[in-house]
Amino acid sequence: MPNPVVHWEITVRDAERAKEFYGSLFGWHVESDNPINYGFVDTHTETGINGGIPQVQEGDHPRVILYVEVDDLQAYLDRAEELGGRTLMPPTEIPGIVTIAMFADPEGNTTGLVLSEQPS
Repeated sequence: MPNPVVHWEITVRDAERAKEFYGSLFGWHVESDNPINYGFVDTHTETGINGGIPQVQEGDHPRVILYVEVDDLQAYLDRAEELGGRTLMPPTEIPGIVTIAMFADPEGNTTGLVLSEQPS
């Protein structure tokens, strides 16, 4: 299965300021009217992918994260660890939205994994 990048995030300390900044700079529409106050970004293009601007969690730091679609989150976390990475977030379901996981590569860069939709 190909594993495309399907989402990105720019995590920030001041989400409202960042939403205004990126929206004004690039003409993006950022919608945060949802139960988790997540800033979903619509870039209004046909060639790119949309992303998000969330506020960092307490104790975390701002960063850019790419999310790659995979068919088995744990298998990819295990393989990342075999290759020298480390798991940052085990498979986690955000009810009604997505199931994700995260790992750090050997250099410390964060990559997110998104569970692909499985046919029923």
